[in-house]
Amino acid sequence: MRATIWHNPKCSTSRNALALLKEEGADVTVIEYLKTPPMRAELAALYAEAGITPRQGLRTKQDEAKPLLNASDDAILDAMAANPILIERPLVKTAKGVRLGRPIEKVREIL
Repeated sequence: MRATIWHNPKCSTSRNALALLKEEGADVTVIEYLKTPPMRAELAALYAEAGITPRQGLRTKQDEAKPLLNASDDAILDAMAANPILIERPLVKTAKGVRLGRPIEKVREIL
C-alpha cells in the first residue's frame, strides 16, 4: 500500500499517524507541509476527497486562525496557502481516500 502524509514532525498526532502507516507496511511519502506547503488547489482537492470543508481542516488552535472563524471557505484556503501552519494535521492519502488523522482512528479507515 502506498500512502502520503502531510506531516509536522513536531506534532505527536502526526508522528503517531506516521508510525501507524509504517506499522501497517505502507510505502509512505512524507511531506513536511510547513517546508513544502500544498498549493491551494491541491488542498481544496484533498479536503473534497476527505469529505470535509476547509473550515474543518483549519487548525483553530493557532492565533492566526481567529480572524478566519467566520470567513468563507475560499478565504480559509487562501490563508492556508499563504500560512500553512493553519492546516490541521496530519492529512493522509491512500488509494482508499483521504482522511484528516484526528483522531488517529480516522487513518485506519483508509488502510
